[in-house]
Amino acid sequence: MNVVNRPIAAFVRSLAVVVFAQAVIGSAPLQAADEVQEISILYLEQQRVRPPVLSNLIEWPEDEGEQGAALGIADNNTTGKFLKQNYTLEKIIVNEDTDVVAAAKEALQGQRLVVTNMPAEKLNALRALPEADDDLFFNAGSALTELRDSGCYYNVLHTLPSRAMLTDALMQFLNKRKWNSVFLLTGNRPGDELYASNLKRSANKYRVDIDHEKQWLADADMRRNAAAEIPLLTQARKYDVVVVADEDDDFGAYVLYNTWLPRPVAGTAGVEPVAWSPVVEQWGALQLQSRFNELSGRGMTSIDYAAWAAVRAVGEAVTRVKDDSPSAVREYLFSDKFSLAAFKGAKLTFRPWNGQLRQPVPLVHPQSVVALAPIEGFLHQTTELDTLGLDAPESNCNKMETQ
Repeated sequence: MNVVNRPIAAFVRSLAVVVFAQAVIGSAPLQAADEVQEISILYLEQQRVRPPVLSNLIEWPEDEGEQGAALGIADNNTTGKFLKQNYTLEKIIVNEDTDVVAAAKEALQGQRLVVTNMPAEKLNALRALPEADDDLFFNAGSALTELRDSGCYYNVLHTLPSRAMLTDALMQFLNKRKWNSVFLLTGNRPGDELYASNLKRSANKYRVDIDHEKQWLADADMRRNAAAEIPLLTQARKYDVVVVADEDDDFGAYVLYNTWLPRPVAGTAGVEPVAWSPVVEQWGALQLQSRFNELSGRGMTSIDYAAWAAVRAVGEAVTRVKDDSPSAVREYLFSDKFSLAAFKGAKLTFRPWNGQLRQPVPLVHPQSVVALAPIEGFLHQTTELDTLGLDAPESNCNKMETQ
């Protein structure tokens, strides 16, 4: 009979448990039983006052982005409590008339992980501060393509899709449906012009022809005259689809069913490319939608989703590397070990050349998902996700490795 020394056996079993735990949690030393790693994420927002629009039904959530970040914190803490990690969200939210850069300057002392929801010019001013040089920013509020092009910077990553990604998704869809002749209707606001310029670039990229183009009549009252004005505005002998560039939802809803030819409408009205929508239900998205609705009492928007994805990306990095310094988080996010499961049917990763989060783009109408881009048939040598937005040869970004 073999005699086993029980104290030695117990010690061996305990040692095995410790070794296993270290293998699962990571190579860093185990924390003391009562030691909790505190991870603070700063949320910076400059609220945007949107100009009046024609419809009284158009409403924009006042807490857009903020609630997405809050849900990300809750999700991080769901797993963090088992790893003795505690995530907190520090919020600085200012109105349109307040200088968000000045308001945030003191909070940027030290090394910070920051989720931003603000216009591109404010983000550029913020990340250029000396206090921000060792911080890592996640852009969840600006779709400006230039921020992913020559205006990129090493300490700014982007979880919100660029306009180029959105318009590429739309043009892939139009090409696939063989709706190759477009009537482009552009609004009068700066965002509309930017959206239209990206539409033209994407149309050229995916061999879709913009055969007709008109500017919106700013003084038209579509609530009374849509049936009379829209047919005249869209009068032409031939086109397959009307594409609308109207980012504030001023007039786009009145274009549907009022065009000169009976044609579908897409762009910022009709079939719309978005980062996220309450109608996305596949790939487990219903659980994300329900948790967000329970938290905020409303549906999740694209900016909410981008803020949530930014916080979750931080959580994924800190869980793996046990280090919440911006440099360690950034290094892991750009490594081949990182991917984010984000309810879009694909694992999301960051593009090393411009810091954009690769992600599918749903094409939706108010009640359903129509398609998911990248559309089948548009191939890429690395990943089909890089058919959306600026691929490495298309981007003029040369600052991502500068530090």
